[in-house]
Amino acid sequence: MRPKVLGVIPARYRSTRFPGKPLALIAGKPIIQWVYERAKSARLLDEMVVATDDRRIEKAVRGFGGKAVMTSDEHPSGTDRAWEAVSILECRMRNADFKKPKSQIQKVEIVVNIQGDEPLIQPKAIDDAVRALTKDETCDISTLAAPAGPEALLDPDVVKAVCDRSGFALYFSRGAIPYPREGAGGRVLQHIGLYAYRREALQRLSRMAPSRLEKIEKLEQLRALENGLKIKVITISSGWPSVDRPEDVKEVERILAKRYSRA
Repeated sequence: MRPKVLGVIPARYRSTRFPGKPLALIAGKPIIQWVYERAKSARLLDEMVVATDDRRIEKAVRGFGGKAVMTSDEHPSGTDRAWEAVSILECRMRNADFKKPKSQIQKVEIVVNIQGDEPLIQPKAIDDAVRALTKDETCDISTLAAPAGPEALLDPDVVKAVCDRSGFALYFSRGAIPYPREGAGGRVLQHIGLYAYRREALQRLSRMAPSRLEKIEKLEQLRALENGLKIKVITISSGWPSVDRPEDVKEVERILAKRYSRA
């Protein structure tokens, strides 16, 4: 039987650089709706939910026919918010299915954490992350990366990934890794913040305090590496722009307009 896969989109209203970002409109639709609808096109997701700490976002999601759950406003990362959403949904399923034999109740086995500010996310990339877990039982988490130009190396807003020969992550950093000490430029891998977790791995992470390196770099995936979890990095041909600041909205609208004009 194929594992049951749940997609979770953590979405909070408060953002330092762009307050209210999930509800900002792109071509007449809120960003959270673009993300939800794009992600739902992935073939390997059985269910989708938005995990939010704001009633305005919950209302908007339900307004376009999506599923949403209210979570705490004290989570330090999207990983922690995703686990609370899983816990809430599993509790609801137990209550709804309590008359069924246990053999007929299929539990969530893989959880995909989807960034709520990526309206151009590629559904196939979500499937690629899920397949990585179904094909390799030795990895706890899978994520994505794409080749980047040399200018990305010194940009702290671009998170770089370094992997071993089997594709497992060695480290993620906002700094220049690998650093070209003698001027020889190597391949730069830009991390794409989509994660697929085995349920048990996500549960373990949620019980761990934010780690030392996680706090220094402000990168939640370092908590997993510091605690010995294995992260498989799937390299895809290219990434997609996210909405980090208000000015990014017009760039995404330009890309969408070009895409639809071609169609």
